[in-house]
Amino acid sequence: MQVASNPIYPLGPNVHPLGLALNFGLDERGLSVALERGVNYLFWTRLRTGRILPRLRDALKRSREQLIVATGPSFGFFRGGVRRGCENALRTLGTDYLDVFQLFWLGVSSGLTGGVVDELLKLKEEGKVRAIGVSIHDRARAGKLAADSPLDLLMVRYNAAHPGAERDIFPFLAPRSPADQLPSKDAQRRRAIVAYTATSWRKLLKAPSGWSDRPMTAAECYRFCLTDPNVDVVLSGPKNEAELLENLAAVEQGPLTPDELAWVRRFGSAVHG
Repeated sequence: MQVASNPIYPLGPNVHPLGLALNFGLDERGLSVALERGVNYLFWTRLRTGRILPRLRDALKRSREQLIVATGPSFGFFRGGVRRGCENALRTLGTDYLDVFQLFWLGVSSGLTGGVVDELLKLKEEGKVRAIGVSIHDRARAGKLAADSPLDLLMVRYNAAHPGAERDIFPFLAPRSPADQLPSKDAQRRRAIVAYTATSWRKLLKAPSGWSDRPMTAAECYRFCLTDPNVDVVLSGPKNEAELLENLAAVEQGPLTPDELAWVRRFGSAVHG
């Protein structure tokens, strides 16, 4: 089954909905399989990615315009650290630009100060970065950033046990453009949403105390995230090729049915406790 790609401004018209976090153990062969299957949103950090780096650099050299690389500085409290983080990533990956440069864990290891914002925008103006974003746990603050901010993208926790983004973030997004086109630069900008922790750090893959039915499958976790039309990309962190193929097969099944979604919400609520 062909998985429909998402148009995301300013990343392009074809963004695969299953993003790939490269720091969970996937090897070079697994990355090659992912790329062959059309996965093109690659979340890279320096942590535990050394053995996959040569294949990633080669892929960027061969097919740069088809790939979307998301990364960020280790710490983003000061504008100098943000710039150094960007330029170090460019050198390490052997590329002229980063598709997404995001502050990690806003409020914990990064700060969205005026100086930092100015530096992010300057990197974007210089062509070193195509889109700027943050990963954030504070849903109330994320809702405000979704409504009005210079950001292009928000990476937020969203899964069946933690569906609060449906209330606190998604309603504040600008309307989505028609599926077959990107918004114009002058249109009201809609921040892209990247969901992560789809399995709630694997808690959704085992039954909680008192639950007599089966637990969720990984497939249902990813499908739950992508069932919500506000989610553009859901990150997956396969350890090996087999898990990668399982995750891809899940996305190919499409959204959950109403009955499946109702069951998943009941289970997620039980896991949350």
